Amino acid sequence: MPSDKNPVFRKAIIPWYHSKTAYFVVIFFMLQVLLFGIAGISVARNFSQYSGYIWLPILLVALSGTLIISTTLRFVKRYVYK
Repeated sequence: MPSDKNPVFRKAIIPWYHSKTAYFVVIFFMLQVLLFGIAGISVARNFSQYSGYIWLPILLVALSGTLIISTTLRFVKRYVYK
């Protein structure tokens, strides 16, 4: 059930996952995962016994980068169209 866009007696309640703090927390943690994945790629490239596992840090970098981009776009859209 969607909330009323123009409440009469109070401000509309914004869900916690649409707050500015939640966006910043997600971006911060995904930056940590991105850096961890980049470190994993460098380790997997330097040691030949780990070269078969390079797919995992590449997957971490790709997924965290996608989440950072989508969260940033949602954050920007929220304040541009306000």
